Amino acid sequence: MAATENPISTPAIDDALTVCAISLLSTIVSDVLHEALGHAAVALVTGAQSGVLSTVAWSSVFDSRLVAAGGTLVNIAAGLILWLALRIATDASAPWRFFLFTSLAFNLFTGTGYFFFSGVTDFGDWSTVIAGMSPHWLWRGLLIVVGIATYYAAVRIIGSALVRYVGVQQNDLSRMRRLTLLPYLSSVFLLCAAGFMNPIGIQLVWQSALPAAAGAQCGLLWMRYYIPKSIVPERGSQIIRRSYTWIAVAVFLSLVFIFVLGRGIQLHR
Repeated sequence: MAATENPISTPAIDDALTVCAISLLSTIVSDVLHEALGHAAVALVTGAQSGVLSTVAWSSVFDSRLVAAGGTLVNIAAGLILWLALRIATDASAPWRFFLFTSLAFNLFTGTGYFFFSGVTDFGDWSTVIAGMSPHWLWRGLLIVVGIATYYAAVRIIGSALVRYVGVQQNDLSRMRRLTLLPYLSSVFLLCAAGFMNPIGIQLVWQSALPAAAGAQCGLLWMRYYIPKSIVPERGSQIIRRSYTWIAVAVFLSLVFIFVLGRGIQLHR
């Protein structure tokens, strides 16, 4: 009798659709915190009577340095809260831990990246914050320095969280690439798709939506090189399996994000 051969087992990998779905939801959270809570809510509380909120901007006749700074400050504060939540979420499922991780990444990278972006281009929220402050070149230079320092800190925090709390081994390069590249591409796609619908003009896609996605989130693509070798997983590694609940929620909210918030909504005090 011929001996039967055991089939070669294929290692389980994270489900791409579910990873993308979770990443889309995290992108929505980060963007709404920035535009709605950081800009619109601050403006309405401090003096604005009304304005138009979209995925790329808050537009009203009222403006102030606090309103301009609010989006970045809210993202950074949310990132720190999400880091604490991820740290204590010891019993959370793999999808929930990954949601906390991607939300942490998008908030911190968006918040810290804005300093550098405005310093280099003299455009965007922090160019408004430093407008009229002299000498202007010194304030721009300070933004660049602060941006580099805080973004590097964000890279270390986010990279370490991926290993420690999501449970990705540093030597598992295939999984690490999968769990960073897919969120990056998902975020770029969603923010640009919604940006094309904005009521202000197509130029905001190139000036705001694309830099916020492709630029600010690029740390996901190379942060693995800056994770300290001493960092090891503190929790067991769990594969993210197919979840139609996460996928359905992501599809629904992404459509709302693109076709409702993307077009802009009028808010009143």
